Amino acid sequence: MIDLYYWTTPNGHKITIFLEEAGLPYQVHPVNISKGDQFKPDFLAIAPNNRIPAIVDQQPADGGAPLSLFESGAILQYLAEKTGRFLPADLRGRAEVSQWLFWQMGGLGPMAGQNHHFSGYAPERIPYAIERYVKETNRLYGVLNKRLADREFVAGDYSIADMAAYPWIVPHAKQGQDLNDFPHLKRWFDAIAARPAVQRAYALADQVNTAPSVGDEESRRILFGQTAQNVR
Repeated sequence: MIDLYYWTTPNGHKITIFLEEAGLPYQVHPVNISKGDQFKPDFLAIAPNNRIPAIVDQQPADGGAPLSLFESGAILQYLAEKTGRFLPADLRGRAEVSQWLFWQMGGLGPMAGQNHHFSGYAPERIPYAIERYVKETNRLYGVLNKRLADREFVAGDYSIADMAAYPWIVPHAKQGQDLNDFPHLKRWFDAIAARPAVQRAYALADQVNTAPSVGDEESRRILFGQTAQNVR
């Protein structure tokens, strides 16, 4: 059994997609980040960066005590190794998946996240910041579109690299991007959206998060006003 500490963000969706694809049994523990659940001591004990997702594997492969992990990329890699799925065993195949997984973790996710913030959540519109991150998101979409020009999935076969990138493309309209400008990316996006496991993962999100999106000042303060004091 996998205990999944989760909220309905792109990084959270990565893990529910994997768990549904692999058919691993899991239990969801909602962490409502707009209410400050991420600062509760029991969550910080397994996720010291006070970010979702995090997991506790109650039955790790070494037969030892329950194992906890935070950071979505590390969780995907761990689960792929645990199940022997969605990550090639050979050196070159593994390297191919890993580099695109880290591309998402270091590029697509952070840049699209800043895009979301300055375009939709910042208390004042800063044209330079909006333009900066919309353009960088556009560049990254272009990188992915070019990569997919001659292959079905990001690293050949469907893998954790696809699971990592897809949820960050879902809000493309909010990011100021038109998928029709990226035909290879659109073909890939539509194929993943049609996968039953992906549809189950997003249906779960609708059940977990029935609250309206961030709008009140207290939620903004919790999400965007964090300092070192929050994790002491």
